[in-house]
Amino acid sequence: MNRAALFDVDGTLADTNHLHVTSWWEALRQSGHHVPMHAIHRAIGLPGPDLLDHLLGKDRDRSDDEQLSAAHDTLYATYSDRLPAFRSAADLLRALSSAGWKVVLVTSAKDSELAALRRAVGADDAITATATADDVEKGKPAPDPVRRALDLAEVAPERAVFVGDSVWDMRAAVGAGVAVIGLLCGGIPREDLEEAGADAVYPDPAGLLTGLDDSPFSRVPSA
Repeated sequence: MNRAALFDVDGTLADTNHLHVTSWWEALRQSGHHVPMHAIHRAIGLPGPDLLDHLLGKDRDRSDDEQLSAAHDTLYATYSDRLPAFRSAADLLRALSSAGWKVVLVTSAKDSELAALRRAVGADDAITATATADDVEKGKPAPDPVRRALDLAEVAPERAVFVGDSVWDMRAAVGAGVAVIGLLCGGIPREDLEEAGADAVYPDPAGLLTGLDDSPFSRVPSA
C-alpha cells in the first residue's frame, strides 16, 4: 500500500456544511455579529480561529473568540447523533482501500467532532489514519494538514490524491504537491474549485466512485 487517498470530511464525505453555517451564524448573532450566511458558507473548511479572521477581520477584538467557538461547538453538537453521510461515501473509501490505497482523513474538524463524523460515514474499516486541525500549527489553506497526512501514510506527494469540497482544500493540496479532486456537494461552484487548483471535479462521492477508473486516482500506478 504505497498510495494514499486523502479525504476532507465535512462537505466531502458528510453533508454537514450547512449545519456548520447555521451554527456559526447563530453563534455570531448571539455575540452581536451580523454575518450573511453566504459569507459563512464560503469560510467553511477553515479552522475556527481562521474562519473568524476571515469573517470578522484580523484586527478585531479577539476577547470573545473563545466564547464564539464554544457557542458554535455547542450548537453543532445538537446534530451529532444524526449527521448525514453523502451517498456512496463509505463505498468509495472501501473501494479505494480494497484497491491498495491508504485512506487518510484530512479535516479541519476538532478531535471532538471527528468521532461523530466517522460514525456518520461508517467506513472505519477502510480508514488508515486521520489528520485533524489539532495536529498542526496551521490549518487549511496552508499545506500543513496534507503534509501531516502524507507523513502518516508514509507516502510521497506524487503517490497521493486529495479529495475535498472547498477552495481551502484545493489550495492546501496544491501547496503540498498532491493531485486534487473537487466535489460539488459542499456547495462551492466548479469554477471556484478549478481556479483553486482542482485537477478534476465530480458531483459527489457517488459520482467519483462511478468515474474512479478515469479519475486522477487512475493516474497513480500501483507500483
